[in-house]
Amino acid sequence: MKRFVLLIFFALLSYFFLKSKNTLDIAAGVAIFLFGMLLLEEGFRAFCGGFLENILKNTTDTLPKSISFGVISTTIMQSSSLVSIISISFISAGMISLYQGIGIILGANIGTTTGAWLVVTLGLKVDIAAYAMPMIVFGVILVLQSNKKLKGFGQILAGLGFLFLGIAYMKEGFEAFKQNIDLSKYAIEGFKGLILFALLGFLATIIMQSSHATMVLIITALAAHQITYENSLALAIGSNVGTTVTAIIGSLSSDINGKKLAGAHFIFNILTGIIAILFINQLMFVVDYSVQFIGLDPQNYTLKLALFHTYFNVLGVLIILPFIHQLIKFLNTYIAKQANNKEDENDDVWFINQAALDFADTANIVLFKEAKHLYNNVFEIIAKGLSVTKEDIMSGLEIEDLIARKNVPIKIDMDLFYLQKIKEIYGKIINFAVLIQGKFNEEEHLDTVHVRNATMSMVEAFKASKHMQKNMLKYITSDNEHIKSQYNQIRKFLIKHLRHAQIILNTGEEDVAMLLINKIELETNKYAIASNNAIDTLIRNNHITYTMATSLMNDNSYAMDISMHLLKIVKELSQAKEITKGSQHELLLNTDEIKDVMNATHQE
Repeated sequence: MKRFVLLIFFALLSYFFLKSKNTLDIAAGVAIFLFGMLLLEEGFRAFCGGFLENILKNTTDTLPKSISFGVISTTIMQSSSLVSIISISFISAGMISLYQGIGIILGANIGTTTGAWLVVTLGLKVDIAAYAMPMIVFGVILVLQSNKKLKGFGQILAGLGFLFLGIAYMKEGFEAFKQNIDLSKYAIEGFKGLILFALLGFLATIIMQSSHATMVLIITALAAHQITYENSLALAIGSNVGTTVTAIIGSLSSDINGKKLAGAHFIFNILTGIIAILFINQLMFVVDYSVQFIGLDPQNYTLKLALFHTYFNVLGVLIILPFIHQLIKFLNTYIAKQANNKEDENDDVWFINQAALDFADTANIVLFKEAKHLYNNVFEIIAKGLSVTKEDIMSGLEIEDLIARKNVPIKIDMDLFYLQKIKEIYGKIINFAVLIQGKFNEEEHLDTVHVRNATMSMVEAFKASKHMQKNMLKYITSDNEHIKSQYNQIRKFLIKHLRHAQIILNTGEEDVAMLLINKIELETNKYAIASNNAIDTLIRNNHITYTMATSLMNDNSYAMDISMHLLKIVKELSQAKEITKGSQHELLLNTDEIKDVMNATHQE
């Protein structure tokens, strides 16, 4: 169906192109402009190389800073869509909060008005096509270079050149068009015209996926007197609302927080559009008064359009600012927290999303956070395999007391748990890691390797726990006190290491983490020797049967495997943990739980 619609669209365009060369010039101008926008966006992604992301992380800690970042970055890149997509990527990775993200979106709406001013002040008065050609030539030469920075700068240069060339084509097309057809005859006055042309602006922006391109088209048409001033204002309002569609599309592959930000963007622009429509006469009066006050030509309608575009965007920001907390509360209430719904029978990824792949930082952070999510699930099943719970292990109880209290086996379907809580997440983590390694250079995906290795060890630890479960259930309630004691030793050994792992993954003190890693290594080696000696003694004294001895030897081996994989998990994740500094990532334990586990560890 999509291909059929595209074919019909191409056929209609071809017909109009054959009928009118001026239509072809205007359409070519739009196409060249949009191509320039794409090059500009790709160039900024490559050329910035983490610089933009670092600025975003470090300069958006307050609302005024967030808004300023949105204004400045959109002014420089001339793409509110790119700024929106960057914000969605960072909020999905937890590197900025929803509050900060909304501030950036508000700033981007103000920043996007600078594009109209550039076209009005330069694009219509200067022969920018003369500047476009050398920019394109030099830009293409740089794009052909192997150096990433030079290639990115070349894309920026060529993108600007194509932007200028597109504006020139649109300008010439409308100028020539008016000699044959006067589109202004189709102007519609009053409220009906306001709504109709606002809808046209909205649809044009959806089709072109760029409110900036729509505004350039409106300005060039207005400069050629092909549309009326009143209708151009309505088109500008519609284009402002239409730009939210780009953010919504960008959020489809993001997590729940990215969707909330896109929702905030949509609500803000819809609200701004409604305000502009309801108070259009008052805004027009303010524009006219401003023009007279400054002493500019009252007949310069393109300048008045740019002024109107700026006024209603700034007005929208000023109106929404006092209600940001209420907006966040609304979004948290009505956009379900499905990504963090821990009660779901079938668990899925919480953080991994396609939007995070736009930048190496965000991709690595969501991968790390997803690995911690998977670890929580694996931690839960290993704990239940030892007939205790996560809460038991994270409590401040001494392990001897804990084991004495938890003497009733916890039966759990390991295969079902794997299907519901591990398999899907594990598969998506590995797939996402492969995508990161394929997209970014070796230095940028170094942490990916650590996270991937840790994830594989988690699954191996689960498998060892599964193999051990049958005998664990059987012997911790055995009448034979000797075999029962040995299986409780296995429980004590692994519970202690699970506690240590929790502290390592949550502490910010590197020396504490290294101390506990060394402690796990030392205790694992000691346990291997002690458990073998204990089995030999029990067999010689006929305290256990050969069947019990075989089971115990196998399960001691599985316990060693779990311990070694836990050690690998904490080592690998500790090496990758630096990437999350400054992000809003969740800890596996809260502060009180960490203190409890630390106290229990010191007591031991």
